[in-house]
Amino acid sequence: MKKDTFKTSIIILLVGGFITKIFGFIIKILYTRIIGPTGISLYTIVMPTYSLLITLATFALPISISKLVSEGNTRSKKIIFTTSLFILLFNAVIIGIFITLSPFIANHLLKQPSVTPLLIAMSATLPFISIACILKGYFLGKLNVTPNTISNILEQIVRIIFLIVVIPKIVEQNVLLGVIAFILLNIISETVSILTFCFFLPKKIKIEKKDFKIEKNILERILNISIPGVSGRFIGNIGFFLEPILLTNFLLLSGYKNEFILEEYAAYNAYAIGLLTLPSFFISAICQILIPEVSKYHANKNYPMLKRRLKQAITYSFIIGLVSSLTIFVFRNHLLKLLYNTTIGSNYIFVLAPFFVLFYLEAPLSSALQAMDKAKATMKISLFGILIKLGIMSVLSFCHIGLYSLVISEIINIFFVVLLNAYFIKKEFTPIHN
Repeated sequence: MKKDTFKTSIIILLVGGFITKIFGFIIKILYTRIIGPTGISLYTIVMPTYSLLITLATFALPISISKLVSEGNTRSKKIIFTTSLFILLFNAVIIGIFITLSPFIANHLLKQPSVTPLLIAMSATLPFISIACILKGYFLGKLNVTPNTISNILEQIVRIIFLIVVIPKIVEQNVLLGVIAFILLNIISETVSILTFCFFLPKKIKIEKKDFKIEKNILERILNISIPGVSGRFIGNIGFFLEPILLTNFLLLSGYKNEFILEEYAAYNAYAIGLLTLPSFFISAICQILIPEVSKYHANKNYPMLKRRLKQAITYSFIIGLVSSLTIFVFRNHLLKLLYNTTIGSNYIFVLAPFFVLFYLEAPLSSALQAMDKAKATMKISLFGILIKLGIMSVLSFCHIGLYSLVISEIINIFFVVLLNAYFIKKEFTPIHN
């Protein structure tokens, strides 16, 4: 690898990510104004469930495929076909189970019967998201960031076109149908992404009938990497899934109205957290390049280069987190007004922003551990972090401080997860010096 490829790849992803995020700003502005407060509340309450579904459906494939492809010990075509066939079968099972459980989740867990069709619509998007993730992992393993950048930009352009042309007409008929249409828009955007990736695949590849089979040894290797990785993410998403359920039920027991909980959770999750995590595309770009780099140097036992990449990633992430959090803290009302045409959630940003500097270190530290075959460590960290967060949130929900029970538990979780990730990375390097 050329000396400057790491920085060059990050720069390409950052530029592409910046363009994508600008489009993302436009999309958020459009859909928050088009579907209105009622639609935003419905969309926000089901988002944790959607995140959990996507984690299950994609099975941490971008990381495992990126790792296998970067090591270069197996033909990429076999990796792609084996993974695609397996994940489509797996998705079919998940969709069947989830459609059956959707009414129970909506009625008894989320306490919002009207969101049942939203949950069903979410399941329809899973196969498209999964296949796009497989191709994304392949190109990241090859350290070819151009297809990812172009596909992300095209996805956002398609979303904007549909938001301007189609969604408003549907919302005029029914807000709930408008939210469903916004969710199903993922099918179209992910299809565009898949076609973009296919355009960049090597033209010399010949697809034969014998390719359409699952190679047992390749699948075992993929699962050995993916299962610990997806377990950590699954635990995190289980926590995200349980968050509104526990919060709603405990606050109801404390005497808060359901309307207040729905509105404040939307203010916290859609506006406050949405704004605070907007710059995370920078961190995502760093992590995408970091995983194959760390994986390669760790496999080759090139520890000096491994440490160098880690220091670079952590330094870049800290600078981005510091600048982003400070800017959002100072200009929170102006940014909320600009992006969402509201200042709802400003009070939560005031408390959260100073601690989000550490939040931006979480992803690169966790990605580095996974690339060093320490996915089990990240799984344990996620488990402990979620248990602490949900436990503290549940107790504080009875202290009559409203959504601040969630805010305080989020801050404690950030501290815990980042410090524990750092501890495990330091522990990994200790034997080298001894």
